[in-house]
Amino acid sequence: MNTERIIRVMCADDHHLIRDGITFALQGEPGLQLVAFAATGAEAVEAYRTHSPDVILMDIQMPGLSGIDALIEIRKESPKAKCIVLTTYEGDIQASRALKAGAMGYLLKTMIRKRLIDAIRTVHSGRKYLPIEIASMVADNLCMEELSARELDVLRSIAAGCSNKIIADRLKISENTVKGHIKSIVAKLDANDRAHAVFLAMQRGLLDRY
Repeated sequence: MNTERIIRVMCADDHHLIRDGITFALQGEPGLQLVAFAATGAEAVEAYRTHSPDVILMDIQMPGLSGIDALIEIRKESPKAKCIVLTTYEGDIQASRALKAGAMGYLLKTMIRKRLIDAIRTVHSGRKYLPIEIASMVADNLCMEELSARELDVLRSIAAGCSNKIIADRLKISENTVKGHIKSIVAKLDANDRAHAVFLAMQRGLLDRY
């Protein structure tokens, strides 16, 4: 008689194709049971309260409450909740934020087919699951100085194609101040110029890809 305890899994993702893919991946897998779905961060919090799953699969970007904010809410009530964050972002910034929020795993959606089952079992056993390529990126950028909120505002404006004058008008600061922020951004991201800074910020997950 098989007395292995069933690992109960909840999936929170607003894309039905991802939910279908996870359902397919878990079907027939010994010892795993998909017990709940959620399509928003708020739904994820409620679904966790209702079903108390052993492992949560949580998308970062969902309507309303983000996956990371939903995880923070869940762990306020259940500090031992085990979560694997699912994302399209390879950047170390999102991974660092997820881990700080209490995630025990970080999995790119392109890895779901090959690594999901191993990730679930690893996290359920109490160990962290961080793909080597993500772990390396986090380690490489660990000592980099963070951008300030104002520098992020400037960077978003640059990414949107705004000139220094437009950025200055938008943020109600002088053009010289904008130039100072750009110089600081380029230095902190170890970029060659403003365009390269935008590229690196998107790569690391500081900015959404447009």
